[in-house]
Amino acid sequence: MPQVHPTAIVEPGARLAKDVTVGPYAVIGPHVEIGEGTTVGAHAVITGRTRIGKGNRIFQFVSLGEIPQDKKYAGEPTRLEIGDGNTIREFCTFNTGTAQDLGVTRVGSDNWVMAYVHIAHDCIVGDHTVLANNTTLAGHVELGDHVILGGLTAVHQFCKIGAHVITGGGTIVYKDIPPYVTAAGQPAKPHGLNSEGLKRRGFTPEQLATLKRAYKLLYRGGLTLQEALAQLDEMHAPEIELLTAFLRRAERGIIR
Repeated sequence: MPQVHPTAIVEPGARLAKDVTVGPYAVIGPHVEIGEGTTVGAHAVITGRTRIGKGNRIFQFVSLGEIPQDKKYAGEPTRLEIGDGNTIREFCTFNTGTAQDLGVTRVGSDNWVMAYVHIAHDCIVGDHTVLANNTTLAGHVELGDHVILGGLTAVHQFCKIGAHVITGGGTIVYKDIPPYVTAAGQPAKPHGLNSEGLKRRGFTPEQLATLKRAYKLLYRGGLTLQEALAQLDEMHAPEIELLTAFLRRAERGIIR
């Protein structure tokens, strides 16, 4: 049976795997599902139609699955889905989706989410990300895999941040950030490739050289986005295909 502290409240209908641990004064709502090996800290509140996978560490005073902070929300049965192996530190808030989007907020697996992070309605967060203290994602934001957002980074609604991006502390993001880029500033500006992060993830010297050429085309070649895309398409490398696919989906424009 789950190990539930006597002071915790687990409402009828909640589904907890047999080895889930729930700390003192935590509250688990009736539509919540929590997978094996997940721990829920003291005073955490998990409500709404929330599904949480295996092996997550949810610290004290976290709020997951509360209704979106959207005045258009009218009680629709929207959801929050969280994958496996995430660390969610103190005072984080993840909201459910809205009917105006897909109706679900999704957080992937193996993410390191530090204190006071807010993930708003309809966000999509990939795998292996790091969201440092006080990072704020407005509604409908998308993060690719291996993104690292420095402390106090704020991301405007509907922005997309590509895989392997890193931002400096206090960055304000109003436009999309292409994969592999280091960004910082208010508003965010490009500051080269995230070369160190790419090396740590096993990118070869040849791949890094290809991405450096791509970065120069995009940011230092004096080309329009469409002109840069035409030249990037001729490079025929998997890492470039990830970049060009992102650029074609960039609806808010990219940081320049």
